[in-house]
Amino acid sequence: QLENPEQFPEQERGWEPVMEREHFRLWRRPIPGSALFQYRVFGSYTDVTPRQFFNVQLDTEYRKQWDSLVLKLDVVERDPATGSEVIHWVTQFPYPMYSRDYVYVRRYSVDSDRNLMVLVSRAVEHPGIPEDPEHVRVRSYESHMVIRPHRGFDENGFDYLLTYSDNPQTVFPRYCLSWMVSSGMPEFLEKLHSAALKAKKMELEIRDYLSPAKGPEPCGAAQLEYA
Repeated sequence: QLENPEQFPEQERGWEPVMEREHFRLWRRPIPGSALFQYRVFGSYTDVTPRQFFNVQLDTEYRKQWDSLVLKLDVVERDPATGSEVIHWVTQFPYPMYSRDYVYVRRYSVDSDRNLMVLVSRAVEHPGIPEDPEHVRVRSYESHMVIRPHRGFDENGFDYLLTYSDNPQTVFPRYCLSWMVSSGMPEFLEKLHSAALKAKKMELEIRDYLSPAKGPEPCGAAQLEYA
């Protein structure tokens, strides 16, 4: 859609550029019926492999090391048939706002024939994770990441496209919230990139999500019918 917008007029309507840097572009468009925006990022890296970048995104234990804003990040439930996982994520927000907590289901796919990797997340309800008065529960959240290697999954170089929206339920003015997202997203993606580089350089033991093995089951794993 990004490369041939004329073929997707409805999907491509309304995007406005917010930021452009070398190998990084950010757009936004209003979400109808709200004061919120949907965001889209297109970027490229040439010094890390798609597999490393993909795995670092998915490895919740490693993220606790490199993302200083994480207060809690756990896989609550996993469906062995599909690989779908329910995640509970608590993250710090800038002072004086309360921290936010997210309960979301994520699912990933690797298409070797089309040379693509996809990671999709969205907010869900889960009976085992009640709201905590110390955090603000975010109930509207969606994230779609598509990674396209320049060559193969294990060779340096890839493009990625991230489409993202959430409702952090803040009373901050719209322009403040827009600034937080448009400045915070590039910062997060650069931290993710740096973490992938560090894992590569230090040969850290990161779980390989491209391998057939699904890994150990969390307690209470079941079919994620509500997802």
